[in-house]
Amino acid sequence: MAIKPSRFVSIWRSLPVVSQVRQSVGLQRGMLIAGLIMTGVFLLTALFAPLLAPYGFAQLRDDSGTFGAQLTPGGEHLWGTTVGGYDVFSRVIWGSRTAVLVIVIAVTLSIFAGVLLGLVSGYIGGWVDRVLVVIADAVYAFPSLLLAIVAAIAISGGRSSFWGGIFAAALSITVIYIPQYFRVIRAETVRIKSEAYVESAKVLGSSTPRIMFRHVFRNSTRTLPLIFTLNSSEAILTLAALGFLGFGIEPSAAAEWGYDLNKSISDVTSGIWWTSVFPGSAIVLVVLGITLVGESMNDLADPRLRTRRRADQSAPILETSALHTVDFDDDETPIDPLEARS
Repeated sequence: MAIKPSRFVSIWRSLPVVSQVRQSVGLQRGMLIAGLIMTGVFLLTALFAPLLAPYGFAQLRDDSGTFGAQLTPGGEHLWGTTVGGYDVFSRVIWGSRTAVLVIVIAVTLSIFAGVLLGLVSGYIGGWVDRVLVVIADAVYAFPSLLLAIVAAIAISGGRSSFWGGIFAAALSITVIYIPQYFRVIRAETVRIKSEAYVESAKVLGSSTPRIMFRHVFRNSTRTLPLIFTLNSSEAILTLAALGFLGFGIEPSAAAEWGYDLNKSISDVTSGIWWTSVFPGSAIVLVVLGITLVGESMNDLADPRLRTRRRADQSAPILETSALHTVDFDDDETPIDPLEARS
């Protein structure tokens, strides 16, 4: 069955990113679009890294011989070479792929574990809730970078293979983010389980797993995309910090921006700027782009912070009395009329 053009336009406008762009105006729209462009360039660079990078991330020579150490930018090496003889441009390009893999693995694992634990803790309550809250608070209060270092040492075990290093860095970051998702989902679950539609589901005889995953889960995870974008930028900074401190991925296993910054410390005092400027700029731009997207989506999702449309772009709103009825949407979630109007 063919989709009508009007239906296609409606589906397109309801997509998460597209709907946020349409809601934003003025400076907020500019910040969101700038963040989307920077994030899009980062993702495309990671996807097409084998085509964009002239050399491999650990390549030290070609048909003409070895590259040489600390070569100035230009010629065959667009951004010069490092003290170890690696091509800076290729290392930066391949480093984007490493960052994407770590972000996807770390944030996915932390979402899965944090959401599941938060849902069980908030809905069941009792001693299970108390134990999980104490553990989450203890982990959350621990210094995040120190926790990541300890986890990286315990997980990696001295291995420097590609996937070994990727999973070691990702799992060390996962340990940090599980308490964040746990606290958010638990708080939403505690609030939602006392709603009228949840009580109605209990009266109708719905099982506990059905109520948890059909009603509570669907309505307690609406802020996850916002947390995902903000934690993605934090994951890049944590990965770079691990590499800078010497607990990251070895250069022979994968390209990593933090490691390259660590090896360029001695170059700065010698006037060799390109070994630190380019990987450092990559970290700054990627984190800035993801942060702009996350903060803009957070503002647009919050009715109290959402930028109102201009008067000529909005439909007139008719005031109603203070007494009003509560409607329900398809998933039996009560619709706040004030939020619906905004």
